[in-house]
Amino acid sequence: MLDPHLAGHITFAPTAPDLPPLAPGHHNLGLSAERDALLVVPQGLEPGVPVPLMVLFHGGGGSAQKILPMMEQHALTHGFLLLVPQSVFPTWDIVIAGNGPDRERLETALALVARHFEIDRTRICFAGHSDGGSYTLSLGLTNGHFVTHLIVSSAGFMSVQRQSGAPRVFISHGVNDEQIPVERSGRTHAALLKEAGYDVTYMEYNGPHAWQPPVVGLAVAFFLAPVPAGATP
Repeated sequence: MLDPHLAGHITFAPTAPDLPPLAPGHHNLGLSAERDALLVVPQGLEPGVPVPLMVLFHGGGGSAQKILPMMEQHALTHGFLLLVPQSVFPTWDIVIAGNGPDRERLETALALVARHFEIDRTRICFAGHSDGGSYTLSLGLTNGHFVTHLIVSSAGFMSVQRQSGAPRVFISHGVNDEQIPVERSGRTHAALLKEAGYDVTYMEYNGPHAWQPPVVGLAVAFFLAPVPAGATP
């Protein structure tokens, strides 16, 4: 049998925190000397109230600082934790050779965040652009046992060996994307996921291979919207 971790499985289940909450601001998590994971903590979190968590994946050749503007202000405004990991190599392990050190470091980062904060189990989102969008699709569909929402911007592919749960999916793609044409990516992904029974919101916009602030705003609203009556979070 295939090792579930090689297939991208992340062992994570939020439990009661056993460490004090971190102060508002930016925190390096101390996972590595270089390309550490970053956690953004907003102001005004109420003790004992579960807080939503978004994990944001950068694109190929990117970094936490490059992708942070996509979501940081939304996290500060709407009061959710923003975890921004960084790939060990120029892009994510699954893009290069398969699930490995990036999956391992993400698992460690999630566990550490949960030791400081009570996580809202109905609001755990994976999000990303370009290679980060591909990583979001691949890891998110694999780990639907705890991931509830996916925000996928201009993804190139999805590699899913084992499906778990049924996260809700928001996919966006620019119709003028010359790097990853929408016909073979956004439209194809949305159609396949809808056929498989996932709850998919799909949006195209006039633009190139770049995330668009108005579309990101709609994606955040999708993440924070009330769970539909009768749905499984």
